Amino acid sequence: MAWNLDSDRPIYTQIVEKIQMQIVSGFYHPGDKLPSVRELALDLAINPNTIQKSYAELIRRGVIIPSPGSGTYVAPEAKARIREAAAEKLSRLEELVADLAMADMPKGDVLATVCAVYARAGKGNAPEKPDPTQEGGKQS
Repeated sequence: MAWNLDSDRPIYTQIVEKIQMQIVSGFYHPGDKLPSVRELALDLAINPNTIQKSYAELIRRGVIIPSPGSGTYVAPEAKARIREAAAEKLSRLEELVADLAMADMPKGDVLATVCAVYARAGKGNAPEKPDPTQEGGKQS
């Protein structure tokens, strides 16, 4: 995922989503150490404060765990927490679909939109490991 500076979503949110996607896809595993704020900021050419804000959000969500003096690690229950948050969004999607149905939006248009979003997210394809030299890929 490239950083979309024209997006309505802030860069820190895009970073949160990218790291969560990397965890769910198996690029990062529970206990893996994430790049430091400084490393990631340099790799992405992004202000360290933006990275810190992203990490703070992931910590708040229980997806990563800071270890002072040692680094930041993927939480043991990271995938479960990400999936729980997604399940909550599913109920919101049900409400949106009900609203679209009441507005007589054609079912085919709704399904096509959902399918297009899944395709953009790369679902249905084998997850690819990001290039470690691009956009904060995992360093070995």
